[in-house]
Amino acid sequence: MSDAHQILHFNSATFCVSADKLNQCPDDSLAEVAFAGRSNAGKSSAINSLTQNGKLARTSKTPGRTQLINFFNLNIPGYRIVDLPGYGYAKVPVAMKTHWQKHLDAYLQHREALKGVVLVMDIRHPMKEFDEMMVGWCERTGMPLHVLLTKSDKLTRGPAQSTLLKLKSQLEKRLGDRVSLQTFSALKHQGIDELRARLTELLFSSDDQDIANDPS
Repeated sequence: MSDAHQILHFNSATFCVSADKLNQCPDDSLAEVAFAGRSNAGKSSAINSLTQNGKLARTSKTPGRTQLINFFNLNIPGYRIVDLPGYGYAKVPVAMKTHWQKHLDAYLQHREALKGVVLVMDIRHPMKEFDEMMVGWCERTGMPLHVLLTKSDKLTRGPAQSTLLKLKSQLEKRLGDRVSLQTFSALKHQGIDELRARLTELLFSSDDQDIANDPS
């Protein structure tokens, strides 16, 4: 392809647009990977660590832009990462949650550019209802899934690895080689290189092997 030999710089990510509905999303790009997760699972912090931009994804605990589908352009045209709405706000009306659910479903089912999902879970509280819903959707559709177990600094290495291996065994039985998992700490800057490498694999097909992940 024409973009061969280019390097993917995740720290080049820039805000593109926020969408409330599928028809407000930008034209289907060549490829994008979407981040999903429950509220307070650390999704925004993970995106900010990935991109080395502390202000890229909103980390507010109150509803706002975090309840829209947010698109971020990378340095190679047509390649994006996407921040999907978080769930769990107790003060949000049921009707609003239903609206978000409807349009999140539409995005997941009809977005042709979607190449994979990064499911962000707090390592201390994995596989809650929203997580199970996302895993089930990937199981049914064959969509590649990368599980990011955040806040791993809150556990010592032994319990963190135990949680990782237990969940890995459970999910591989359901998703086979379409699932990958890792621990991650935005606070300690741990797991960033591994996440970048996996995103590169998801974004680029076998025809794009000349496009590489930049360690910066």
